[in-house]
Amino acid sequence: MANIKIFGGSSHQDLSQKIADRLGLELGKVVTKKFSNQETCVEIGESVRGEDVYIVQSGCGEINDSLMELLIMIDACKIASASRVTAVIPCFPYARQDKKDKSRAPISAKLVANMLSVAGADHIITMDLHASQIQGFFDIPVDNLYAEPAVLKWIRENISEWRNCTVVSPDAGGAKRATAIAHRLHVAFALIHKERKKANEVDRMVLVGDVKDRVAILVDDMADTCGTICHAADKLLSAGAARVYAILTHGIFSGPALARINSACFEAVVVTNTIPQEGKVKHCSKIQAIDISMILAEAIKRTHNGESVSYLFSHVPL
Repeated sequence: MANIKIFGGSSHQDLSQKIADRLGLELGKVVTKKFSNQETCVEIGESVRGEDVYIVQSGCGEINDSLMELLIMIDACKIASASRVTAVIPCFPYARQDKKDKSRAPISAKLVANMLSVAGADHIITMDLHASQIQGFFDIPVDNLYAEPAVLKWIRENISEWRNCTVVSPDAGGAKRATAIAHRLHVAFALIHKERKKANEVDRMVLVGDVKDRVAILVDDMADTCGTICHAADKLLSAGAARVYAILTHGIFSGPALARINSACFEAVVVTNTIPQEGKVKHCSKIQAIDISMILAEAIKRTHNGESVSYLFSHVPL
């Protein structure tokens, strides 16, 4: 492909390299470092004049540093006369702060959207946004991709009884995501209604649907401390589920998450590599990572060629 450059930030260099490899391109030269006062410095090591530039940076690790690094990279490419700058953000930072749910609460996802636009981004490619309305926070094009093709492929190849399963959403917000997968598999759907005392702490769960003597597959966009999915797994097991799996797009796994997964009743907890998972897989044998670089690479290719990205929702080469 001509007139295209791909740069990878420091948050997830492995994913950046995989995307470049799938496109048959070399990653662009960029040096990121910090001054002694912890200011971020970015140096683009090659010309981007007139180029279609894609910057891969996920919202993980030191999130604020990763975000600032992305903003500086976008600005550096823009003022170096790149024809278009697309931010490829597999895991969108601050996505859970998407609404004003109490007095004086910030809508931080909107703030991030404004920062990306002001920095000079012309287009955003992301995956499984926590809430679809985040797309409306931007005045520039946003492609919200789904990990669904990779998830369906994993289920069919790794769960022998997948035809006798129930896809379960651990909360009402994820019902649309779970029903889409259930529809594609032609299986049943169930929902868990949860009530929270406070953030990251679930008070009560109610199962709506039947999982008795069936394989239950919990589907969610992200898991942080894993309190919700572990409680949901216990609820499904007590309701008669034969086995329980969890499939997540963004595996944050902070705090007690790994210990909770190790002691929970999961057969496997499957996550995509929108966030680096190598270290977590070593400490928790139940975690399995699936690669979504092919989806992001195809989105970049089709965007560069001026083709529809919505085609990816059902026709992605895995």
